[in-house]
Amino acid sequence: MTLQVYLSGEIHSDWRNEIITGARDLDVAFSAPVTDHAASDDCGVAIMGPEEEDFWADHKGAKLNAIRTRRDIARADLVVVRFGERYRQWNAAFDAGYASALGKAIVVMHPPEHGHALKEVDAAALAVVEHPEQVVQILTYVLEGTLPR
Repeated sequence: MTLQVYLSGEIHSDWRNEIITGARDLDVAFSAPVTDHAASDDCGVAIMGPEEEDFWADHKGAKLNAIRTRRDIARADLVVVRFGERYRQWNAAFDAGYASALGKAIVVMHPPEHGHALKEVDAAALAVVEHPEQVVQILTYVLEGTLPR
């Protein structure tokens, strides 16, 4: 049975592709938020019409993106949440909390210097890693029971 994995979080690096490429020989199906930042931000006004105030434009986009995010997290067997070095990813923290509330298996990925700030998120995770290749190794172990070579 195919493992459903949702890749949440930071959108400014290539970490998702590293995991997808590394897991190409595994029985895994990936989903993710829209990673085109402009499209994600503007989806609400592009589909439902313009807003005069940025707050309401963001509000429309966030609600529309939530439809996709909630569906994909609910379908996931495993949720990988990446916190990057540069930006405060409040949406990633929210996704981790939502996944935790649904009882999903969570793997959190972040640099060591974010350990204190993310201690509650890390406590909800079944694994905390720093690099995409560690996520691939987790997927390999979960699906095949083998350790890295």
